[in-house]
Amino acid sequence: MYKKTLLASLLLASAAALAQPAAGAATAIPSETAVSAAKYAVATYRNDVLDTLARLVTFNTVADPRYPSDRNPVHIAFKAALKEEAERMGLDYADHGWTVIIGLGKGEERLGIVTHGDVQPVDPTKWKKSPFVLDRTSEPGKLIARGAEDDKGPIATALYAMKTIRERQIPLSKRIELYVYMGEESDWGPLTEFLKTHVPPQMSITLDAEYPVVTAEKGGGTVAVTMPHAGAQAPAAGEPSIGAFRGGSFNTQIPEDAEALVANATPELEAQIRARAAQQDGMQYTFAWQGKDLAVRAKGVSAHSSKPQEGINAISMLADALAVRPWANTTPGAVVNYLNDLVGTGYYGEKFGKIAYRDSFMGPMTFKPTVIRQLDDGIEVAINVRRPRGKSNEQLTAEINAALADWQARRVALTNIKVGVRDPWVLDNPPQLKALLSTFAYYTGMQDAKAVAIGGGTNSRLFPNAVSFGPSMPGAKYSGHSEHEFITTKQLLLNLQMYTSALVDLAR
Repeated sequence: MYKKTLLASLLLASAAALAQPAAGAATAIPSETAVSAAKYAVATYRNDVLDTLARLVTFNTVADPRYPSDRNPVHIAFKAALKEEAERMGLDYADHGWTVIIGLGKGEERLGIVTHGDVQPVDPTKWKKSPFVLDRTSEPGKLIARGAEDDKGPIATALYAMKTIRERQIPLSKRIELYVYMGEESDWGPLTEFLKTHVPPQMSITLDAEYPVVTAEKGGGTVAVTMPHAGAQAPAAGEPSIGAFRGGSFNTQIPEDAEALVANATPELEAQIRARAAQQDGMQYTFAWQGKDLAVRAKGVSAHSSKPQEGINAISMLADALAVRPWANTTPGAVVNYLNDLVGTGYYGEKFGKIAYRDSFMGPMTFKPTVIRQLDDGIEVAINVRRPRGKSNEQLTAEINAALADWQARRVALTNIKVGVRDPWVLDNPPQLKALLSTFAYYTGMQDAKAVAIGGGTNSRLFPNAVSFGPSMPGAKYSGHSEHEFITTKQLLLNLQMYTSALVDLAR
């Protein structure tokens, strides 16, 4: 017995020695101080962070074309609420118009937290409760509201992480600054101008994407063309034709709604469309006769346009359901022909000439229609593009224009052609990468976590040494930009732990 006890003691002592960092070795991440602070944050503020989120989402901070953000009454009121929250938590506050900075501590070295306070448009009819009231009851475990995930949930958790550090009196070697920009969803220009004169932190984490750590973002953009009314083809007398086609809400949302009007339809044609539509997984259709015309409404599933595979594109699917016969190039008929000829129901631009390609790290280019706009002079088709590295902008633009020229030669002349795609962004070897991956692994148990690339674009690319860290878990559907935006209570509290822990270790 004595020998066994002695052996066990020696083994325990050896294990304890191995667990301690050797003299001069780097401290393990997360540190004991970080873990303790994270536990305190979630135990102390688990209800308060929900209440702050509930307050923040009440402000409809969608961009208003009547006002720039710094003169938008709702944005001004939202910033006043942020100021009250910051002062209540003992944090300093500075309003620079489009950008608010909430700070903790002093020092030449600074750690930034990059977020945004504006949100995407909503269709209130698609929500069980107001999208600007935090719905805690309709779906137990979910916090449903516009901005819950993108990006007011992250703002709330960042505030309480900073409050925890201040309250625990954790000594810092870096000042922490929370940046809340009010135009991320609509206009990056004012932030770009602000950063020409404002010196940003030397290192930042952006809370506007997904875990584990995002070090690369595809270049976003749009290919928009107009099918003109002038010169549109008239259908043969009595022949069925497409009399109307519309769909989508905004450029960065996979559309869940689309509708078409088939003029001079027949019961046989309705049966053909129904049969083709029935082959589409996840789609819902309604059919209604209006005299001799057939109205077809399609309902898919909305999603962020950077992840088209997470939604069901009602525009693409409705065009495909109508592909049961040749259509005359009426203005809306040309829209249907364009979508079926050059886009189809795929995600990656495979039918659009030679544009499709992929990168081994950043993945494939995605290429999906998002909005059909009714203009005075025609109908505009807007396609959202997310491109990885691997082609120059000049090459991709030339290939897009070549595909458009070929289609016009076969179909109809287009007007108002607009092709604009940003360059992809990649940050090699960011200094905070190892610490963030270690923090994520500790709190999730995912030990093989690696840096990832995303299709979306964040303000990370405007700040030096900035990478995204959450709030969405890998493999989970991102609900921001959808008509069912939410964050789970569990995820919000997990984010609070990880953000607190990461800020402690990065700023100490």
